[in-house]
Amino acid sequence: MTLRLRNAVLLLSLPLLAACAASAPTTRAQTPADTTRKPVATATTDDLTRYRPVFTSAAGSPTPPAAARPAPLVRAPAPAPTNQVNAQVEQRLRDQAFTNQNVKYASGFRVRAYLGLERDQVMSIRRQIISRYPDETDYITFKQPVYRLYIGDYINKLDAARGLARVRQFVPRAELEPMQVLLDKTP
Repeated sequence: MTLRLRNAVLLLSLPLLAACAASAPTTRAQTPADTTRKPVATATTDDLTRYRPVFTSAAGSPTPPAAARPAPLVRAPAPAPTNQVNAQVEQRLRDQAFTNQNVKYASGFRVRAYLGLERDQVMSIRRQIISRYPDETDYITFKQPVYRLYIGDYINKLDAARGLARVRQFVPRAELEPMQVLLDKTP
């Protein structure tokens, strides 16, 4: 029974296949003209012979004789820079410099040396670090009941990692924290 069903399906599908084959395009003339390959211009208008290397042969003369080369194109010399700043640019630079003088904070990093509940411990760690590195700034914050000790004002992460390495000899669990840091304006 399944053999009959299969034969019937095949017999009915033959006219459909014939209809599809008859409706297919038979010539390539129906393709649009814009898909054809267009010729590409490869010739340059500049003379590049003066930039090409010249190798000397065993006899000592250059491989292409200098007389055989075409004369290089002569171009007008480029205008010399004047190194002048016009008044508008000068004014904007002064305004930006004035604005930068008023900036006191920037995003950066501090080393969190202590996070805990004991005030005596935070003060002893602070004394150890400040006695060894007196130029480092320290910040103690207290949000009840937690004390935090931060060391340094680092603008980039490389300097902060160096500061972290110095602090880790006193506090092995010290970590870096990104935060707003004070910019040092002293010359």
